[in-house]
Amino acid sequence: MAKQDDIFKNVISHAKEYGFIFPSSEIYDGLSAVYDYAQNGVELKKNIREYWWKSMVQMHENIVGIDSSIFMHPTIWKASGHVDAFNDPLIDNKDSKKRYRADVLIEDYCEKIYQKAQKEIEKASKRFGESFNEEEFITTNPRVVEYLSRKKAILERMAHGLDTGDLADVKALIEELEIADPETGSRNWTEVRQFNLMFGTKLGASADTAMDLYLRPETAQGIFVNFLNVQKTGRMKIPFGIAQTGKAFRNEIVARQFIFRMREFEQMEMQYFVKPGEEMKWYEYWKETRQKWHLSLGMGAENYRFHDHEKLAHYANAATDIEFNFPFGFKELEGIHSRTDFDLKAHEQHSGKKLQFFDNETNTSYVPYVVETSVGLDRMFLAIFSKSLQEETLEDGTTRTVLRLPSVLAPTKAAVLPLIKRDGLPELAHEIIEELKWDFNVTYDEKDAVGRRYRRQDALGTPFCITVDHQTLEDKTVTIRHRDSMKQDRVSITNLKNIINDEVSIRNWLRRM
Repeated sequence: MAKQDDIFKNVISHAKEYGFIFPSSEIYDGLSAVYDYAQNGVELKKNIREYWWKSMVQMHENIVGIDSSIFMHPTIWKASGHVDAFNDPLIDNKDSKKRYRADVLIEDYCEKIYQKAQKEIEKASKRFGESFNEEEFITTNPRVVEYLSRKKAILERMAHGLDTGDLADVKALIEELEIADPETGSRNWTEVRQFNLMFGTKLGASADTAMDLYLRPETAQGIFVNFLNVQKTGRMKIPFGIAQTGKAFRNEIVARQFIFRMREFEQMEMQYFVKPGEEMKWYEYWKETRQKWHLSLGMGAENYRFHDHEKLAHYANAATDIEFNFPFGFKELEGIHSRTDFDLKAHEQHSGKKLQFFDNETNTSYVPYVVETSVGLDRMFLAIFSKSLQEETLEDGTTRTVLRLPSVLAPTKAAVLPLIKRDGLPELAHEIIEELKWDFNVTYDEKDAVGRRYRRQDALGTPFCITVDHQTLEDKTVTIRHRDSMKQDRVSITNLKNIINDEVSIRNWLRRM
């Protein structure tokens, strides 16, 4: 645990030192769980968003995008269930005065049980080698069966308590499991209580006539209320999808773990409208498709896993999370839900307007079912950034800090470095930048020795360094250095565009799917 904490502290420190993420309002001592994306962070975030958008919208003929407003009619949130049911179960420790989500405390406890089972499986795999049958071992090994059965029983009991509103039993479960405050070890807990997460605001010129509004807690509802507008104007046929990226706001009382859980965050969502009865087919399709998208970035299949929900939301008949192995353990990165027809029917009821699809082939109308994929952009940023940050020992015994970002997402694709600051080398370096900047985000760096400049660009995640030297003046060739391998090649200036493009183009990366 101490090692994980150290890794996470390095991630946070590196993000600030190299201009990726700053604490918001820092000169006024900051604002809890609110962060600003700095000059390099905003580029990385933009590239992640674009990588998602191209794969989700541009590469699918039947998916289109919208950008709905943050302010929406307040009845929308009544219809969606957020006014009555958008709550977190909170519990306080009386000794430490710390506040926690009761469900997260229990889920973290269960994760430790799961990891014990995984260790047994890994030991058996090493012992039996190629003859190891993992599925049979999981179902027959008494210790593994006991671990997994206990985990399942705990989560089912928690889900029942939350579903029925029996918060006293949720507290009793925490006490029976002897779950302690993670920071102090105290087990002196308050009662569990529900807390609504929506931010309230007002719309109007005076307090007397102002309408009570909410900052949207999710982007999905903006898609649902525009379903018919998009379907008719786009002449869309079922199945089709509507995608959206944008800010959402949740009054997270237990906001921690850097940008993993913030009060202001960005979502990348797609709602896929399907014929009733076909939702599970498309649910499985999007599970597979979204997993392939994540794996295309090369972050390692071992760092992802599916986690099926024990407790389903009121609108869902199936739900799973794609979890990622963050420095603090496996946590939700993306949710995939079969939302049934709950949302459209709820908005029909509360608005009095029909939200149905007319099928010309069968001459019938119906309310479509919906399959949702929703990934947190900030969490995606943290997953990529934390897994890419590495300390590497070189052959000569020295170390370097390298940010091995997927090159397609790197904020800067190449840094152009004149060997020295005279003899016309800076001018020639700027000529190269003038040519490359039409296609790539490139930078100029002339400060310090070339070796130190290489290290700086490694820490920034720049895939290529291009060094201009005196030979460049003679034959128009440069040295191009590759971030990951540190290999250096002598190439013609005219070849730089193709070399960089081969490594950073979205086309090449998405084809890995």
